[in-house]
Amino acid sequence: MSILKKHSKLEKNATLLLVASLIVVTIGGIVEIAPLFYLQNTVEKVDGMRPYTPLELAGRNIYVREGCYACHSQMIRPFRDEVERYGHYSLAAESMYDHSFQWGSKRTGPDLARVGQRYSNEWHVQHLIEPRSVVPESVMPSYAFLKDTPLDTEGLAAHLVANRRVGVPYTDEMIAHAEADAKAQANPDADTRGLEARYPKVKVANFGGDKRQLTEMDALVAYLQMLGTLVDFSTYKEADGYR
Repeated sequence: MSILKKHSKLEKNATLLLVASLIVVTIGGIVEIAPLFYLQNTVEKVDGMRPYTPLELAGRNIYVREGCYACHSQMIRPFRDEVERYGHYSLAAESMYDHSFQWGSKRTGPDLARVGQRYSNEWHVQHLIEPRSVVPESVMPSYAFLKDTPLDTEGLAAHLVANRRVGVPYTDEMIAHAEADAKAQANPDADTRGLEARYPKVKVANFGGDKRQLTEMDALVAYLQMLGTLVDFSTYKEADGYR
C-alpha cells in the first residue's frame, strides 16, 4: 500500500485522524515549549537599556491615556522600506520594560520607535498644540490642554512600585526619589547628579516650555524624546542566537 493510500485511510477514520492530530500537536508543542524551561531569558540583552525615568513613565501613561497608539506604532519591522525611513529595526529588548507594549500596527501617523531627538522640544510642543502648524497635512487632533495641565507627581513612586512587581528593576532608591527626579529632569537648573546616576543617558530640559510649573506636556515630550535613543546602533552587534 502506497503512502498516499495509507493517508487516505487515516482521513476516512475520524477516531484515527483525531488521535494522529493530537500526537502531531503534542510533539510540536513540546518542541516549541520545552526549550523555554531551560532559558533564563528569551530577550537578548542590549547595552544601554534602562527603565523609564519617573517623568518618562508619566509621559508614557499620558501617551496611553490619550490613545496615541491608535495612530502611531512603535515597531519598525526588518524590511528595507521601513528601515530606510525610520531607522534600525526594533529590538525586543527595547520593549522589555513596557507594560503594556506599544508596538501597534496602525499608522495613520508615522512610527515613533525612533522619534527621540529627531525634533526639538519646541517642535514637539507646537506639534501637540497645533499639529497643522508644523505638518500641514496632519489629521492629528490638538493636545494643547497638556501645556496647562499640572502633572500629578504624587503617585509616581507607587507606579514605580507597581512596575517593579512585574519585573522592571526599579530600586528602593529610585522609588524614594521618584517625585524629586521627575521635577529635576524638567529643570535644567536643578542638581541632576543623582538622577543621571540612576538613569544613564537621561535627557534634562524644560520640555514643555513653561518654567512656572511641571505639566503633562513636559512628561509627554520627555517620553517622546527618549524613544529609540538608549541603544547605540553604531556599535550594536547581534548575538549569534538572535540573527
